[in-house]
Amino acid sequence: MKLVKFNEPVTFSNLLDNFFTNSFEPIVEPKKWTVPAVNVTDNEKNYEIELAVPGMKKEDFNIDLEDDLLTISCSKNEEKCDNKKNYTRQEFCYYNFSRSFNLTDDIDREGIDAKYENGVLNIILPKKDLKISKATKKIDIK
Repeated sequence: MKLVKFNEPVTFSNLLDNFFTNSFEPIVEPKKWTVPAVNVTDNEKNYEIELAVPGMKKEDFNIDLEDDLLTISCSKNEEKCDNKKNYTRQEFCYYNFSRSFNLTDDIDREGIDAKYENGVLNIILPKKDLKISKATKKIDIK
């Protein structure tokens, strides 16, 4: 898996352009949504995937497992509308992402669990109990 981080530098000329083009509106950068940050931890008993996705509800997420591919997706559409005496202001916000992870053979697919709390989606991938038999076995040669 390869993670790529995109950063757009803020320059003085960008700030000036924003100031002069939006002089009667507050200077607020529009929300730029990207794929959420992910932490993957390998513990003794499980793997843990944490996604930083603040402002969502657990109903906004879909977690699907197809063969060895775990896909986490989110879709949120939000509309805000202010109707005042002399004006109407309407804002739309659409947020969608999808992340996929290939699962290894040591993961117990039936025991996968997820919870969303304090802006973090936490997915627990329990490891199978792979006890290696240390019993001696004689193999006949034919």
